[in-house]
Amino acid sequence: MKKRFVLSGYFGFKNFGDEAILSILVNKLQQDKHRITVISSNPDYTKSKFKHIRSIRTFDFSSIIGSIMKSDCLISGGGSLLQDVTSLKSLIYYLFVIFIALFLNKKVIIFAQGIGPIKNIFGQWLAKNILRHCTYISVRDLKSQQLLTKWGIKSDLLCDPVFSLKIPKSEHDGSVAVQLRDFSTMTEDFIDRLAYKTVNEFKGKDINIIPLQEAIDTVVCQKFEKAVKLLNSDIKTTVFENLTDEEIIARLSKSEYLIAMRFHAIMVGVISGVKTLGINYDTKVEKLCKEFNLPYLELDKEFGDEFDKLKSLDGNILKSQSENNEFRWDGFMETIKKL
Repeated sequence: MKKRFVLSGYFGFKNFGDEAILSILVNKLQQDKHRITVISSNPDYTKSKFKHIRSIRTFDFSSIIGSIMKSDCLISGGGSLLQDVTSLKSLIYYLFVIFIALFLNKKVIIFAQGIGPIKNIFGQWLAKNILRHCTYISVRDLKSQQLLTKWGIKSDLLCDPVFSLKIPKSEHDGSVAVQLRDFSTMTEDFIDRLAYKTVNEFKGKDINIIPLQEAIDTVVCQKFEKAVKLLNSDIKTTVFENLTDEEIIARLSKSEYLIAMRFHAIMVGVISGVKTLGINYDTKVEKLCKEFNLPYLELDKEFGDEFDKLKSLDGNILKSQSENNEFRWDGFMETIKKL
């Protein structure tokens, strides 16, 4: 039986990871011809990506309320929506959308989220008291599940849904892919040190610099390219812009080495068997790197032997390990059947 769903997440911002999760979720729901409305910062962009969906603007609360009233279920996620590291306002927004659905007596699914960190006491209280009323919760890491268990809330522990992406097999072309994003602790000094190390460790290799969310990533990627060129103007560097999600995946997966900051860039590297070095700007990156025994750099610390560890990685082993992370839909689908 066809159902109506409203999807809430960090959608429309052209962030590769969140858009990939949205694609996976929409494709799954459309297999059974369910009707979908996506809350997006850019409804025109979101509608252009998918057939037969509606999209409404992030802060158009009258449309959000109207869409939820007509729906059977709100799906919140995936990604790291319920945390206050980005901002307390962001946390309150996503919780408020969930509250609207609960107030309207609608079912709510929390989809493959990373919960926390939530440092604000009011934010913790709000999250705990709203989440305990949700119909089904799945989380993508053990720490999130442990936090919910501490709050007395049951959840399923799953891998990130991006692990379910079917990435076309491609030969590694010997290049080095570098993926950076702006962040409060990203400094000129770090960019210079990274450029120096990259130039000296990968002599003769092309360096492909890939923004995953251009509004946030492009400027720092351009700074990195400039730093590399100042060290050696003969190195071939390219900053790729305006890539589709499919083109981003193809570019990352062809590389021999990947130096990446964003969670889902690292994940694509692992799935593709690319030797990957993380840059730890968030606990989720550190957890992912530790799960696959990947070396990672700290933004505020001197480099050690991370590049030696990077070169010693076995891409085939990484790819094999990633294949053990199969995203399970059973709890999600069972919940939908009961709506």
